[in-house]
Amino acid sequence: MPIIETVHPYSPKTAEALTKAVIRAATQLGITQSEFCTIVDMSTAQASRLWNQKYKLTTSNSSEWERSVLFFRIFRSLDSIVGNSEDAQMWLRGDNRAFGCPPIERIKSIEGLVKVVNYLDASRGSV
Repeated sequence: MPIIETVHPYSPKTAEALTKAVIRAATQLGITQSEFCTIVDMSTAQASRLWNQKYKLTTSNSSEWERSVLFFRIFRSLDSIVGNSEDAQMWLRGDNRAFGCPPIERIKSIEGLVKVVNYLDASRGSV
């Protein structure tokens, strides 16, 4: 009988998976390390270590963790709506009447991050 390994919500495996996922998402969305720092409220030194796989996101820094989860949700929603990195980048950096600015600017605050996630979730529900 095969052994099934359970991954708990905040296990080291979950932290490693989220770390890899947000780096991949940022890369595909054309997000710079500097922009990522602002989005998830992380220092530039931490972002550099994150990109070099010498630092992992953890729940011990709940703000950084939660913002990273929201950021990844934006990536997943955009991927399901537009289907490719180029269009996702254009959407993220293009003017948006719903936000009054490009979404990349809106997601640099926690309030904006939540609004963009909710907007995309609502848009995705109607697709």
